[in-house]
Amino acid sequence: MPAYNPVNRRDSYATDFESVHFKSKQTTGPEFYDRSNFSRKISLVGVGIAAIFGWFCIFEGFMIFISKNTISSGVVVISLQKSWQKELLSLGLNLVVTACTETIGFVHSIALRSSLASQQQLHFNTNLRLLSAASGWFNPNGTLCNIVMAILLIVSYSSSLLVALSVDLGSSSGVEDAQLAICVSEVPLIVMGVALLLQAVIALASARSADILTWSSSPFDITAALVHHAQIIPEPGQCMRSVGDRARGPVTPSRKQPSAWAAHSSIARVVITLWTLVILCIVWGIIIVHLSDHSLADAMKSWTFFPQPQSHVIAYSIPIAGGVYWYWVLYYINMAAIQGPLTLGLHCSELVVNVIRDEKVWRNMTTAEGTSVSSHPLALVFGSTLNVGLLVLKPLLHWMLGLAISLAGTAEQGYLTAIAVSMWPFQIVNYSVALLIFSLSITVIVLYRPKGPQPAAYGHVQTLANLIDEWSPTMWWGHKEKGFPFYHAGTSDCRLPKVDMNALYA
Repeated sequence: MPAYNPVNRRDSYATDFESVHFKSKQTTGPEFYDRSNFSRKISLVGVGIAAIFGWFCIFEGFMIFISKNTISSGVVVISLQKSWQKELLSLGLNLVVTACTETIGFVHSIALRSSLASQQQLHFNTNLRLLSAASGWFNPNGTLCNIVMAILLIVSYSSSLLVALSVDLGSSSGVEDAQLAICVSEVPLIVMGVALLLQAVIALASARSADILTWSSSPFDITAALVHHAQIIPEPGQCMRSVGDRARGPVTPSRKQPSAWAAHSSIARVVITLWTLVILCIVWGIIIVHLSDHSLADAMKSWTFFPQPQSHVIAYSIPIAGGVYWYWVLYYINMAAIQGPLTLGLHCSELVVNVIRDEKVWRNMTTAEGTSVSSHPLALVFGSTLNVGLLVLKPLLHWMLGLAISLAGTAEQGYLTAIAVSMWPFQIVNYSVALLIFSLSITVIVLYRPKGPQPAAYGHVQTLANLIDEWSPTMWWGHKEKGFPFYHAGTSDCRLPKVDMNALYA
């Protein structure tokens, strides 16, 4: 029987996707990828909405600045008087910030992926957009802009927790008449708006500077695009080799494939970072519990999910000089020092979630339905339980951190005199437990070894290029040829039989 030739099979297949000609690119074979202009439109509209929200925050901050109803420089009372209303407001702001930064982050990550590909530095479909950089210090996808984006991301979430604060308005007639008011501050509003605007500008600049072959987040579209433009050359004889397997020559199929931990070196660093964050949070909680009440058993009696007036607390006050804003610098330093690691830790967790998602859609090629090369831009996100879970957990964990450390003001004769930074021991413990469960779940996921003979790729573009020998809108993977002396496995536009576990494949 003649040797299997995947090139001939690929060249003879017709595609349904729209053909796009790139004069500046060397191309090879028909184009089997979707440029996903619909994703481009949705993401750019999302960035526009994020920018509009940023301008809205700046406008509202300016209106507070010129308001004559402030109780201090830039602090105005709103029509809320319950602590749960303040927490609901903070949660809502966290949700909006998450939506804005996720949309901006999508554009930024697509641009970064394309920049890395054009510089022959792209290895995986998913990359840590704030910790991976293209060459060029002043490149919009380079190191400097990534550092700025990381700072702006931290500032955005910190601002969402600093916008609202509870203020004890006091009373001239006694404590019994003391009134709790919920206030909004201008500085965090303006800073949050500016941070979102700058992130949007950097994301758009990075997209403009990059030669984006496809806006699709599918690992198949980017792999097909790179193969089509000869930026990746499929290696023959690797049809049964998983990512990370650098050996060459024929091999029998394996019943289990390597875990994400073993296949992707950055994933191990992500997990270690998360567990370091968990340990630091637990130590922080133990210290605050010890300082607020030397007896842990006694402190447990005051446990609540939300901080209460009778809850144990450690606080320090910063006196406010009228018209001086320097104290906001201290508040941001406090919040960023505590929230920054969480923000970056959750950002790193995106790598795990997206790599597992890429592997799942690849392994669907052995199912009856097969796998579509392209899909709706929102289907990859909302069709993945892990992606949806991370989207929900991001604002929730930031909000829980806001319960653990918060601002509370004191007013005398209707004028704000001091703002206290409060640390609530058991809210810190609650946050630590939630982070512990999250980190444990991530660890279990990355250590899992997929079952079955289908080689693992985890979105590694070179591995996918080696394993996919025939491109079609919907693909299946399995046994294809009983060649001599070796068998061949690959992809097809129809369902394929299972591979022979005792045969040599190359």
